[in-house]
Amino acid sequence: MKVILLSDVKALGKKGTVKEVADGYARNFLFPKNLAIPATPANLKKWETEQAHLEQKEALEEAEAKRIAAQIDGLTLKFPRKAGEGGKLFGSITGKDIVEELQKKTGIEIDKKQLNPSEPIKAMGEHQIKVHLYRGVTANIEVHVVPEG
Repeated sequence: MKVILLSDVKALGKKGTVKEVADGYARNFLFPKNLAIPATPANLKKWETEQAHLEQKEALEEAEAKRIAAQIDGLTLKFPRKAGEGGKLFGSITGKDIVEELQKKTGIEIDKKQLNPSEPIKAMGEHQIKVHLYRGVTANIEVHVVPEG
């Protein structure tokens, strides 16, 4: 029996592929767990239409990510903070602080999970932060931590 996989199945295939499987395997395992549907002409046509919409949506998301990357790549954010001996900060600059400052400066909203490194900054100086906007689309921003006052 031919089936269209609705999700990745270990040792069988990736989501969206059409596979030939035993009838019992399809009826007793794949169909009840919603891992696959029968590869009827109607289901194949519906799946192809959904794939076309998905590809179009992904292309739009990637274009938007590239536009944002062009805007913020090379951007410098300044953070005046109090520090102790050796340039060690009292407190730290977190991903949330960076996201808020970026939003204030450019109006662009990103998620703090898109920042790398995701650890807080605890020292004075310049720090390079990589922003992952989409698969293969990144931008670099610079964070300057300067003495307050």
